[in-house]
Amino acid sequence: MLTEREKEIVRVLQEGLPLTSRPFLVLAQKLGMSEEELLAAVRNFLERGIIRRFGAAVRHQDLGYVANAMVVWEVPPERLEEVGRMMAAFDEVTHCYQRSPCPPRWPYNLFTVIHGQTKEDCYRIAKALSRATGITSYRLLFSTAELKKSSMKYFV
Repeated sequence: MLTEREKEIVRVLQEGLPLTSRPFLVLAQKLGMSEEELLAAVRNFLERGIIRRFGAAVRHQDLGYVANAMVVWEVPPERLEEVGRMMAAFDEVTHCYQRSPCPPRWPYNLFTVIHGQTKEDCYRIAKALSRATGITSYRLLFSTAELKKSSMKYFV
């Protein structure tokens, strides 16, 4: 269980780090504590497994990667773990999930998300994944609009 103070810290951290040379100082000031106290709390969260990691979310569109595809794969059940690990190891794969198929109309049980600068890039990447794994039954589903993209908020 978290204390109310710890929940306040999580609320501030989940908003993201400010783009400054000392982001934890800025956040600590919002919380009315020292930078050292906040960093100690973050270390404590890491030790307790409350926070697993810090990461950056880059808007791929701003970098020129405007073609996004979910590639759905029909993988033999006995190869799901092996193929999933192989595909997840590709730098171009940002998400890799196992899903339940709905045969006969939807036999796909592995989903990957890839990004490219063009649709052709996405087709090329999918073909490389297919060659590497031997999985030839797949479809590319391209995004047409981003309706929502946000991080989870644990305490509002």
